[in-house]
Amino acid sequence: MDAADKTSWIYAQARSAGFDLCGVAPLTGLDDLKYLPEWLGRGHAGEMNYLHDPRRADPRLVMEGARSLIVVALNYNSGPPYSTAVVATAAAVNEAADASPRGWISRYAWGDDYHETLWAKLNALVASMREQWPEPAFEARAYADTGPILERVAAKYAGLGWLAKNTCLINQEIGSWLFLGVIITTLDLAPSLGPDESPAPDRCGTCTLCIDACPTQAFTAPYVLDARQCISYLTIELRTAIPEELRPAIGNAVIGCDICQDVCPWNRKAAVTTVAAFQPRAVARDRTAPEQVSPNERDETLFAPELEWLASLTQQEFSAVFRHSAVKRAKWRGLVRNACVALGNSTVSRESASHERIVTLLGDLAHSPDELIAEHASWALARLKN
Repeated sequence: MDAADKTSWIYAQARSAGFDLCGVAPLTGLDDLKYLPEWLGRGHAGEMNYLHDPRRADPRLVMEGARSLIVVALNYNSGPPYSTAVVATAAAVNEAADASPRGWISRYAWGDDYHETLWAKLNALVASMREQWPEPAFEARAYADTGPILERVAAKYAGLGWLAKNTCLINQEIGSWLFLGVIITTLDLAPSLGPDESPAPDRCGTCTLCIDACPTQAFTAPYVLDARQCISYLTIELRTAIPEELRPAIGNAVIGCDICQDVCPWNRKAAVTTVAAFQPRAVARDRTAPEQVSPNERDETLFAPELEWLASLTQQEFSAVFRHSAVKRAKWRGLVRNACVALGNSTVSRESASHERIVTLLGDLAHSPDELIAEHASWALARLKN
């Protein structure tokens, strides 16, 4: 079987495994990687020191003898509405006498941990490859957003789409709600793009909706993201205090932010996934069990959950609720910190019962032995009392 036939076989296996897209990129000629050192030099990575790994700028350093990158994409666009629609109605909802304000968890974290779902499918694909080609032996290593490879760049040169002004990969047919995974291998595979073919053309055109909609103005220019300003970074990757000047713009976000994708015209008709693992996780009434339960039994879901509940979680409850969830990346103190900020940004009426409850909760958290939580709770409390 020659290189082209091997690539065709991998495409078929990837589809059978449930991936929506698959392509093969070479390890050289990934021109977009040349911008990484300058981006890092500007400090745009913030505290994400792992992005300074030199292998990210040259995937040939990841595996000795590697020749190809297999790139796959999995659609995670589940059914409930976009964050922009939820925020637009939040103020009206909070006018209710006892309404509890709700937070926003990014769509990618509503269900089971995508790392685990993607990892299982990638490893199954690798196992099929080893069964198909037992001899001669080859090396293959799968990464589910866990390795030193810039998946978006690899995906572009595997023919899966273009890198948009919001820095996400967009596929013309599916949109940008895509989990990306890669397999680096010593197999000699035919790249998806021939020697005379170029990656998908940039179809963002003159549109700047994503840039204009960003609450924290995280895009310093089209195609350039300063992570230090990004709500996703601030609520997930940042382990220290959120800069005070950025807190009001975070709004009700507690884990990530979908706004730049929500407003993208290419996502207006994005396909909706039926993968059960990506549907909003329901939490049992005791609020400690992460198992999926029927709607009439559930007390909370990870789609727009109550902020009071999130802020009041103990470490033990957090560990139970978010087991096998991508939310655990933020850690307990990070989630409570974020919930405090969101409560401080809430629009609950001073006359409502929920306002009294929230003030009491924040007052308790302001005396937390955890200084990070205490400081953010004090900030939120001052906001609500002013």
